Formats: sequence, C-alpha cells, structure tokens
Amino acid sequence: MSIFERYLSIWVVLCIVTGVALGHFLPGIFQFIGSVEIAQVNLPVAVLIWLMIIPMLVRIDFGALHQVKDYWRGIGVTLFINWAVKPFSMAALGALFIGHLFQPYLPAEQASSYIAGLILLAAAPCTAMVFVWSNLSNGEPHFTLTQVALNDIIMVFAFAPIVGLLLGLSAITVPWETLFLSVVLYIIVPVILAQVLRRRVLTSGGQPALDRLLSRLQPLSLTALLTTLVMLFGFQGEQIIAQPLIIALLAVPILIQVYFNSGLAYLLNRVVGEQHNVAAPSALIGASNFFELAVAAAISLFGFESGAALATVVGVLVEVPVMLSVVKIVNASKVWYEQGNAVRRNGHVSIKVQ
Repeated sequence: MSIFERYLSIWVVLCIVTGVALGHFLPGIFQFIGSVEIAQVNLPVAVLIWLMIIPMLVRIDFGALHQVKDYWRGIGVTLFINWAVKPFSMAALGALFIGHLFQPYLPAEQASSYIAGLILLAAAPCTAMVFVWSNLSNGEPHFTLTQVALNDIIMVFAFAPIVGLLLGLSAITVPWETLFLSVVLYIIVPVILAQVLRRRVLTSGGQPALDRLLSRLQPLSLTALLTTLVMLFGFQGEQIIAQPLIIALLAVPILIQVYFNSGLAYLLNRVVGEQHNVAAPSALIGASNFFELAVAAAISLFGFESGAALATVVGVLVEVPVMLSVVKIVNASKVWYEQGNAVRRNGHVSIKVQ
C-alpha cells in the first residue's frame, strides 16, 4: 500500500472537518454545486463517482462473467441481507432508538418522520459507491457488477412494496426518474466508458499497458473519493453545526445497522464456504445504501424540510466514513476468515476440524 492508502483514515477525518468548515463559511458555493442536479441526482458528484468506479470497471473482463455462477453462495447471502434483513432490521432499530430511547431528545412531531427516513434509506441497496468499497477490499469485480445489477432489477419491483409495508402506506411515490437516471449514470455509462478504455489499452499495449494504467488510476480514484467526502459534508455543513445532537442521534441506528448487516453477511459467507474476495464485497453491498434514491423518495413523500429527508441526509454523511471502516475490518480479518471451518478451495467446500 502507498503512504496515501495507508493513512486513508486520517485523510477521511481531515476531509470531514474541511467539508463542514467550508460548508459553514462558504455556503453559497456549496448551494450552487448542490443545485446542479437532475431528478435529485447531483451531476458534480456523479462525475466524481465515475472517477472512483471506472478503475474497478476497467478490471472487468466481460468474457469472464460466466464465472459468476461459481459465486452463487455469495449472491444468495447478499440478496438475503439486502431484501429480507436490512429494511426490517432498520425499522426495528428506528422504533427502538428514535421511537423510544431517544424520544425525549428529539422533536416529538418529527419522530415518525425520522423513522420513515431510516426505512427509506435501508430499503435501497447501494448502486455506485459499492464498486469503490469492493475495489478497496480486493473484491471479485465480476461478482460485484453482477450483484449490483441484480439489486437494481429487484429494486424496481421491491422498493415500493417493502417501504409501503413498513410505513403502513397504501401507495408509495417512487421517484422513477431518480432511479432510472442513477442506474444510467452510475452503471451503464461508466461500464461502457471503462470497457472502451480497456479494449483500446489492451489492443495498443497488451496486459502490461493495462497494469500501468490501473496503477495510475488508483490514486485518482481515492482522490475522487475524498473530494466527494468534502462535498457531501460541505452540502450539510450548516445543518451539522445548527443541530448536531439530532444528527448524532439519527446516526446511531444507521451505524448499528451498517455493522450488523455487514457482519452478518460476512459471517454467513464464511459459514457457507465462500471465498474472501466474494465475502468482502458481499458484506459491503449488504450494508451500504442507495442514498440518492432514499433522499429523493423522502423529499417526494414528506417534503424537503421533513425529518425523513434529514434522516436520509444523515445516511449520506455516515456512508463514506463508516463504509471505509468496514473495508478496514474485512481486510484486517482476511487471515481469520480463511482459517474458518468451511473454506472454499478450488471451487469446493472442505471441512477443516480445529
């Protein structure tokens, strides 16, 4: 690892502080940047996400996608966490913390709205940033791409019914423009760009040229990640300073949710004998959220100034630093993971007695 990568946690903290400070002292600049959006999708952030995820997408050889069938255990675990566990566990955590434990410290009229925002956040699995987390954890890129594509397909049909069930609403207004545009911007366009770039480099210089390109792109990807962090905290700098207690309290169930779901997915992959480079992105996909869709849905259903909108924004603020911590955990525990009772070797599961 380079010095830049080794001390990534320090840069993250500095970016958070810088973002909050700039957002507080220069709110006009961030309001302008935040206004450059289509269907609740911020275009400058979309460009930064391209810079983050294209290096991983360049690694993908579409001719090898058929190998994904070997990772059916990891796919099954991730789908189970995303759609059968995460929305319902967040509803329970929201009711416990926001509806009960933290109730005396929060505006009474906003309690149900805060819980609704948390549910909206948990019901939308991550689409774009998960490529970054997978790349940082040396995840299997074909598995990651396939899993994200599956989640996008399921989300079209399952998001509204799950949210409606948990919120007790008969009809949910899904911001279809946001969903469609996000998939196009964060999946289709960067995949096409990355594959065009990959083919040109391989044609002109072969695998050595591709390896050199990837080594140059990696620092660019991390720089874009940190810049995104500054922007996200800059957008909400004034709110963080104005109501830090509410934001801190809303962050508690989100943090527990992330660690619970990522830990459960990681352990389940270990139990079923999935290899680490699949278990790591599986855990990260199982924990992260599609915050653009969640924010858009919260604004559409409850209004811009609602507690639901604020709760989803807190999810945005928590997403990057907490997911980086999960990346660090899965990387640090690789040796432990591979010494488990069920370890997949050469496509088979062998039982190891300890």
